[in-house]
Amino acid sequence: MNKRTVAHFALLFTNIFFAINISAVKHLTQLQLAKPFGINVVRVGVCVLLFWLMYLLKPVNIKIEKPDRKRLLLCAITGVAINQLLFLKGLSLTYSIHASLLMLTTPILIVFIAAWILKERLGFLKVIGLALGIAGAAVLILARDRTGNGDNVLWGDVLIIINAVSYTFYFILVKPLMIKYDAVVVIRWIFTIGLLLVLPFGWVEFTQIQWQHFTNIDLGIMGLVVFTGTFLAYLFNVYGIKYLGASIAGFYIYTQPVFAALIAMIFLKEELTMYKITAAALIFAGVYLANKPVKNA
Repeated sequence: MNKRTVAHFALLFTNIFFAINISAVKHLTQLQLAKPFGINVVRVGVCVLLFWLMYLLKPVNIKIEKPDRKRLLLCAITGVAINQLLFLKGLSLTYSIHASLLMLTTPILIVFIAAWILKERLGFLKVIGLALGIAGAAVLILARDRTGNGDNVLWGDVLIIINAVSYTFYFILVKPLMIKYDAVVVIRWIFTIGLLLVLPFGWVEFTQIQWQHFTNIDLGIMGLVVFTGTFLAYLFNVYGIKYLGASIAGFYIYTQPVFAALIAMIFLKEELTMYKITAAALIFAGVYLANKPVKNA
């Protein structure tokens, strides 16, 4: 099997892992076995240990140049601290399907924030794509759905959107570092710095995790969150981008809400109602139009 084929499988499983992660976190918070910030300390902390274990097994000594260290810190703030803390907190309050669909607004936001920062040209279709994405998000946020497992759906959805904005800035900030340095080295330092940032927010909830009440299944689910949903997902995503490029990797994000919805319906008994289907159609259309190439005049 050649490297490009392996890369396609890597990207597919990245999004399956992210989709599983959504329902796995929801399971742990629903049963009150762990709170979101506490889970985040576990997932980031264990991943830091795994990334440094990789370094010990296969040392890659690349010094991050001084001018790039500020950017690395900003990546840790946007890509780990804000992104992961708010995502897990928002997910604990809203529905899994809402979270997966709202995260799909990230490719739309990337186009427009990149245009703002890099002064790239925006076409009419991209603006329409943004409008459709906003409309889809609004359908989810404004829907008065009181069924299912969301304790505060409105606030949860808002946190997920803020998380998506933060991840968008991370994606733009980290790109030059990924080009200049080894990608695994960059991720290792981002997670290491990120752990220092999330500890003050998550330490109390980490000490409150009800480990004594975890069944073997619950421990396995926590393992899914940490190992497949975070560690392997990040590594597989980097591998896919390396051999196929960011545009193809971006295409695979379309699969994530599909997997997440199926998993949530099977294991969390969430309903795929008409307003969720409508929102999904609007957001999918928005992502498609926002990422269409602008034709030169």
